[in-house]
Amino acid sequence: MIVNKSRVAVLLCMLLSLPALAAEKDDATRVDPTTHKLIRLLVEQGVLTPEKADALLREAEKPESGVVRVPYVPETIKNEMREQIKQEVLAQARKERWGDPGTLPEWLERIKWDGDVRLRYEKDIFPPGNSGGKPTGGTPNYQAINSAGGISNAGANTIVNDTEDRDRLRLRARLGMFAKINDRLEAGFRLTSGSTSDPVSTNQTLGNTFNHNNIVLDRAYLRLDPKPGLTLWGGKIPNPWFGTDLVWDEDLNFDGLAAAFKPRLSDRLTGFGTFGWFPLQEVERSSRDKYLTGAQAGFDWKPSATHSLKMGLAYYDYRHISGQRTDSALLDYLAPQFVQKGNSMFHMRDDIVVTTGLFALAPDFKELNLTASWDMAVFDPVHVVLTGDYVKNVGFDREEIFQRTGRDIEPKTSGYQVKLAVGTPVMKQRADWQFTMAYKYLERDAVLDAFTDSDFHLGGTDAKGWTLGGSYGLAANTWLTLRWLSANEIDGPPLAIDVLQIDINAKF
Repeated sequence: MIVNKSRVAVLLCMLLSLPALAAEKDDATRVDPTTHKLIRLLVEQGVLTPEKADALLREAEKPESGVVRVPYVPETIKNEMREQIKQEVLAQARKERWGDPGTLPEWLERIKWDGDVRLRYEKDIFPPGNSGGKPTGGTPNYQAINSAGGISNAGANTIVNDTEDRDRLRLRARLGMFAKINDRLEAGFRLTSGSTSDPVSTNQTLGNTFNHNNIVLDRAYLRLDPKPGLTLWGGKIPNPWFGTDLVWDEDLNFDGLAAAFKPRLSDRLTGFGTFGWFPLQEVERSSRDKYLTGAQAGFDWKPSATHSLKMGLAYYDYRHISGQRTDSALLDYLAPQFVQKGNSMFHMRDDIVVTTGLFALAPDFKELNLTASWDMAVFDPVHVVLTGDYVKNVGFDREEIFQRTGRDIEPKTSGYQVKLAVGTPVMKQRADWQFTMAYKYLERDAVLDAFTDSDFHLGGTDAKGWTLGGSYGLAANTWLTLRWLSANEIDGPPLAIDVLQIDINAKF
């Protein structure tokens, strides 16, 4: 920090010099005792007359030329001066924080950092019976096909791997900053591992010949709280919705604008409402930009100190994301920029020539989502949390799809999940623990497969199965997690996938 050292020196010198200045009063107004005695002795010997002696004494008491005499300072004035200077020095010291060990400048106190590092071993297991590699079977890898520009360019990646087990060591690192601009405005950003081509994963698979890993901008937003109970977001923001990974992967963040309301209805009941507008893809030469609008309303009810119920009903409306048959490459922007697997897709060119051209989504997606969570803290700090989630794609129109794509697709548009969690809600201390068990059933066109959980069935829809997991605190902010995910296809090509994950988590 910068301190005005010259000012401090002057003030301290004044404090230290007050006693010395007062002591000079006698020297400034009194003749030296030896001189006084000598003059009186000369008078007694008759050398000087009394008149001349008095004149000499008066002359000796006059100040010398160029000498500044300090007047006498009364004790009360000295105390007052001392106190005034002391208060001024202390005020400046408090303002500039002189000598306060470990104290940061005021602007740094408005900034907070957090982050985490996760090291994961993952084994992907494909039981016998899957159809990958067979001439008439296999699950198409639409992401790889579209990224390559067509089937003819995708090579071996045209079919999703479902036969070769895979062992991976994966790393996730995140670092976030929150800056309080003023009492109502906050800015935040977060850097993370991962890539710019996968919005639902921040994992980095290790094993790239010791090369450097990617760091990407995961969040960057402004958050405004204009009044209690109202929050406005803008930028690349955290997930604003109350829900589960049935619809939204936990690593997904949203580009756009959101507003959240939390009116307090009573001492035990709080309502909430969330509205959002999120651009998905801006198309330069078309007015059909892709975007998502959403609304959610619900309540948080606490009937007692040990029980709480939270419930929300949401509606998510995707615009301009489905494709259409065309002979022109001018409409290739209708193909999605990112998919996982599961949704109904179709080739946008003539079915006779499928080696070129891209694949697009067949249905529209307007998702109605109901989520409820019951938290029982009877054995606090151990909680028992039961969560249920249901989703329905009410935008699926079989007749409209046939007219636009030439394909008659059977509606498979529902999904649900039930989950039980027992233990410490948040892992913080050594010996904290949690056990989870969940069952998920997600039909192929219930939700947009791009944004749902990327771990269950290795991502996407058209999957059903179980998840078992447990966590244990090894030390403060350090814990071990073990998960087993077992999933099968619902009605697509045979595709069974089991996933084992062992995580070491460290948070700061």
